[in-house]
Amino acid sequence: MGNNSEIKVITLTTDFGIKDPYVAIMKGVILSINPHVHIIDISHEVKPGNIIEGACLLQDSYNFFPKGTIHVGVIDPGVGGNRRPIVVQTTDYFFVGPDNGLFWPIINNIKKVKIFHILEKRYFLSEISSTFHGRDIFSPVAAYISKGVTPDKLGKIIHNPVALKLDKPILLKDKIIGHVIRSDRFGNLITNISKEDIIKVFGNIKVVTIKIGKVNIPYISRTYSEVKPKQLLALIGSSGRLEISANLASAHDTIGKDILKKEEIILEKRAN
Repeated sequence: MGNNSEIKVITLTTDFGIKDPYVAIMKGVILSINPHVHIIDISHEVKPGNIIEGACLLQDSYNFFPKGTIHVGVIDPGVGGNRRPIVVQTTDYFFVGPDNGLFWPIINNIKKVKIFHILEKRYFLSEISSTFHGRDIFSPVAAYISKGVTPDKLGKIIHNPVALKLDKPILLKDKIIGHVIRSDRFGNLITNISKEDIIKVFGNIKVVTIKIGKVNIPYISRTYSEVKPKQLLALIGSSGRLEISANLASAHDTIGKDILKKEEIILEKRAN
């Protein structure tokens, strides 16, 4: 993890938005404990209470940060209830937040991982509210980790973290059936179908056609500019997943906002 004299990085991912002071308060708590830490915002625009969206954002971004980074995630609809506050420790990173599935994709995909139920209240703020554990528990714990406190000092190891139910695409002999998991601020529809899934079924991403609702997209493009302005296209996004997009427009608005909830994404081999 590096020595304790190194400057540490703490990231924040929440559904708090930026209208209210919640994010700034978390940063204030962290800096009051360790004024030398770097704080980086991953996103505060996760849809309120949408654990799956937050989990996907963290999964897509965590490993682009320096080793030793502490990732704080607060999408916490069960705050104040029975869900446990946890620290997830991997070989290179820490994750601090609620045990509600938010870190499950990371836990599930990394071989060496330890999970600690945070119990030591001396690392919390002196008064704990029932509605703002991001301020009272997760921020101070992250700050103390950045100062060298190891997770074993924070609580006890657990082996039963809450799993997040993530629907995987259905891979058939000559077809893939998936769905949209979220849209970004550009209106790109990000699916649960990976490039590896497509290659596994079809052998090549260039041979597939895509159907979503009544929309047919004849092939996977490499760039947005391959189609006319406002025209829909499919491409492999930076996360390695298939995305439905529109050149200089929002696919989310073009196809219809209900598409996120209802329609399947169907990939089939293009006829020669």
